[in-house]
Amino acid sequence: MPSTPPHPEPPGSTSTPLPPPSKVATPAEQRALAFFAIAAMAAIAWILQPVSIGILLGALTAFSLQPLYDRLRRRTRRSALAALACTLVAAVGFTVTLGGLSFLFVARGGVMARGLYAWLNEGGGGRALMNRLASSMGSMRFKPDQLAAKLQDAAAEVASRAAQIAAAVASATFSMLLVFFFLLMTVFFTLERWKDLAKQAEIMLPLRPRYTHDLLEEFRRVGRTTLLGTVATGLAQGVLAGFGYFITGVPEAAFLGAATAVASLLPGVGTLLVWVPAGIFLIATGHPAMGALELGWGMLAVVGASDYLIRPALIGRHSTLPALLTFAGLFGGVEAFGLIGLILGPLVMALSFSLLRLYAHDAQGQPD
Repeated sequence: MPSTPPHPEPPGSTSTPLPPPSKVATPAEQRALAFFAIAAMAAIAWILQPVSIGILLGALTAFSLQPLYDRLRRRTRRSALAALACTLVAAVGFTVTLGGLSFLFVARGGVMARGLYAWLNEGGGGRALMNRLASSMGSMRFKPDQLAAKLQDAAAEVASRAAQIAAAVASATFSMLLVFFFLLMTVFFTLERWKDLAKQAEIMLPLRPRYTHDLLEEFRRVGRTTLLGTVATGLAQGVLAGFGYFITGVPEAAFLGAATAVASLLPGVGTLLVWVPAGIFLIATGHPAMGALELGWGMLAVVGASDYLIRPALIGRHSTLPALLTFAGLFGGVEAFGLIGLILGPLVMALSFSLLRLYAHDAQGQPD
């Protein structure tokens, strides 16, 4: 069969054939793509900033629940179902913890403040105790009335603030629910898609795939370590301390247990701010045996068992970050970011240290 002749160009046409499409981007195109990629990442970060705390805590919670997720996925053979179960566990855990702490601080804190105010009144046990201390100090005497008045003012301030705190919690309900929603969404997404995200990051980031893999693993390890070491260990210390307050007869043991859990977040002194004054209070009020028992319990159980048994069981003993940098990350993180810096500080410090270690590794010409 004869071949069909090509269609002739229309009269007056001056078009030239288009060049074949290039399969490799030019250097100028690569620079433009890199610029737009950075701009896109900055835009995403700016938009997500109001819920960034929820996303960060959700990712760290997912890392902490990874062993449970792996077991459920092997048993059910369905990754989505395993991720959903872990998300429900996270939802219940956060709800119970935050709800319990809020109730203890708002309700029981106000009761304790009013009881302290009455204890410091004329004829109360606190005023009599300060009079005895003042008379026994000789030349170092202080004025019990002035001290009792200042303590009463502080107690009255705490009692009045309890209602204000309750109102503030109610007004912040929407923003808290929004953060909580993104936290749970991030838990589910991270558990189910982390491997895919890691593979995409290895392709997109301008690093060797092995380096990107190491940084992501460091992020996951340090995130899990920080969250469990900070939050879970603090809750365990609060429970142990509350049991000690209960058996030694310290008033409002549940409230002081919650206060101990919160104080454990403070670097350095931590739980000492609560159980040491509780022991001294028992000794000063005529219960030296119970006071000594409380101090011993705080030293052995609240500090010793938590730091040497509970914390290592939760996070393990392996750490690539020197203790000095970890401690500096805690204090510097609190100074730079506020309370969330207790998590962000060690996390940023560990990732920065890992980057420097990879740079030194590459500068020395060592193989992967």
